[in-house]
Amino acid sequence: MYNKVLSNHEDKMKNTVAYLKEDFATIRAGRANPKLLDKIFVEYYGARTPLSQLSNISVPEPRMLVIQPYDASSIKDIEKAIMVSDLGINPANDGKIIRLMIPQLTEERRKELVKLVKKETESAKVTIRNERRDAMDKVKKMEKASEITEDDRKSAEKQVQELTDKYITELENMLKSKEKEVMEV
Repeated sequence: MYNKVLSNHEDKMKNTVAYLKEDFATIRAGRANPKLLDKIFVEYYGARTPLSQLSNISVPEPRMLVIQPYDASSIKDIEKAIMVSDLGINPANDGKIIRLMIPQLTEERRKELVKLVKKETESAKVTIRNERRDAMDKVKKMEKASEITEDDRKSAEKQVQELTDKYITELENMLKSKEKEVMEV
């Protein structure tokens, strides 16, 4: 009976972890990664289009991204979108392709990125704890409505707490891994 509530909230917790994983991929750690450009949208014929749909993005060297637009006329728009983004990288364009040199991160910038990563992780933890609270509330309402017994409620609450602990631990591990990656010189 309460298994539906548990699986629903577990799915939401999994989505929170997946979202954080995607978010971490867009935080640069001094290495070139095509995911850095996932949040960049280009004004292309009046529509905001993701950069990944307008071009081929490759990593020929550890500190370089190469963007090869499918339509050469869009190169100026792509360049403009990169300039106004929060990447802090100046594109170099030779008329056919755009090169992005990923600069070495300073110690100060690395510490700022670690703070950002910790903030994002804490936000994800809060989301997971909110899911725990919501699941507990639903189980208590089910008990009040006599849909489940007190033993079922206690069992469900224990399972919800175990799920919460599992996903919080997963977030902690992701944080440690990303922190190590960012601080690596």
